[in-house]
Amino acid sequence: MHTAGFGDVAEKLRRSTVQVVSGSRRSQGLGSGVISTPDGTVITNAHVARDQTVKVELSDGRSFPAEVASRDVRTDLAKLKINAAGLPALSWRPSSSVRPGELAIAVGNPLGFLGALSTGVVHATGPVAGMGARSWIQAAIRLAPGNSGGPLADAEGKVIGINTAVISSGLALAIPSDRVLDFLKRGARPALGISVRPVALDGQPRIGLLVLEVASNSLAGNASLLIGDLLVAANGQTFQSPDDLSDAIDQPVNSLLKIRFLRGDRRSEREVSIPLTYARPEAA
Repeated sequence: MHTAGFGDVAEKLRRSTVQVVSGSRRSQGLGSGVISTPDGTVITNAHVARDQTVKVELSDGRSFPAEVASRDVRTDLAKLKINAAGLPALSWRPSSSVRPGELAIAVGNPLGFLGALSTGVVHATGPVAGMGARSWIQAAIRLAPGNSGGPLADAEGKVIGINTAVISSGLALAIPSDRVLDFLKRGARPALGISVRPVALDGQPRIGLLVLEVASNSLAGNASLLIGDLLVAANGQTFQSPDDLSDAIDQPVNSLLKIRFLRGDRRSEREVSIPLTYARPEAA
């Protein structure tokens, strides 16, 4: 069986990595994206595709306006659609098969340098301390602003994750391909439509989440949660960090999220059940 050389793999990754431009000329944001299907589906980070319409620039110099077909802030993923055909799409590898020590290749547009490639090794897979229960692919690889949304690939050029962030230890974090493919299949995950701030509870090891904002016509608003409510548990589990609420949303009980909270004089707990449904995914 013929195995492509590293140069061939690198060139394939570069041709399938795009630059995503968001915002106005005065406050323009630059990031990267991955061509997922030949007919114009591009995957990037939600924090890269900040506006409903962004611009996608291909490696061959062509530029297209792109519609944000689906966006999930909590998973930090966005699906873009451009009016193009015959694009060089990359293939995906299940991230569950990735092991520490494997070669990792990152391609993106750091600091405006188009198609920059860096190599390293997979350091670990799984949760990161202080960042909740969600899994990451952690790679000892150098990334810079502009790499976000680009591919993290294996030695054969198959995508194992979407590069997203760098943590204080210097390790790069990528959203695992299994989660990306789930996003493509199911659409954006449910969002409550609230912003919260963690607060200490007197004499208790747990924390509360103080509701600072409730979006109109949101799941939380329709469930009558109010600014000033203090969330204390979800699905029967108390909070040790704000990420615990996000984890509970990912694991509803019979498609319901049961939240306990305090209101007013905060002497007694109340409970509300919020039905959770995925946003319908757009057709590819």
